[in-house]
Amino acid sequence: MSESTLARPVAAFSRGEPVLVFDSDFREQETDLLWPATAATPEVMRQLRKDCGGLLFLAIGDDVGEMFGLPYLQDIHTHPELVAENPVLGALVTNDLQYDNRSAFTLSLNHRETYTGITDHDRSLTTRRFGELTQELLADGADSESAVAALGAEFRTPGHIPLCREAPGGFENRQGHTELAVAIARLAGIVPCTIGAEMLQPDGDRALSVEGARAYGEQRGIPFLTGADLLSAFE
Repeated sequence: MSESTLARPVAAFSRGEPVLVFDSDFREQETDLLWPATAATPEVMRQLRKDCGGLLFLAIGDDVGEMFGLPYLQDIHTHPELVAENPVLGALVTNDLQYDNRSAFTLSLNHRETYTGITDHDRSLTTRRFGELTQELLADGADSESAVAALGAEFRTPGHIPLCREAPGGFENRQGHTELAVAIARLAGIVPCTIGAEMLQPDGDRALSVEGARAYGEQRGIPFLTGADLLSAFE
């Protein structure tokens, strides 16, 4: 993809507008609809929920995960002491992913001012405030201790917004939707926190085809990117 072609989706994302990102034919073969976390409104969450069909997730940069001390769930679930106390964790070990060798999931959150946390209003509040708080703390150069305290003052776990943390080193170590979602935010010059969901076919049995995702974007004026497009920008 040329710089001029990449400029449109990057500019759109920097304005708080959505983009569509297809990973590749060799990975999940899925297209995600993505928005900057700070742009999350009830209307955004409603569109993600109604038009996509997949899991709503919040992709965060590895630097954000490091600042907040957010652990990967896979590390928690394989911790020897926890497995000894809870043998079911050993039985449920993640060792057979067909598209990767490691999950990006970390903790799930609800903002403390939410009720159940699942409504479009509640999930947009959780998403938007996480992005805004991250932006504020990064701008202030906050240390991890103060960042964790600030996070705990506003959020609780478990919640209805699952967070996925970028792999250390980004694309060098993993090229999944988490890394792609973070990459578009970095290119747009905004906080590396992106809300999104996977697009499924209407019956939900398979991922929406690339042709279907492109058509969806064209109908709504939403730019479409592939993982290769984003990878080329970081080479």
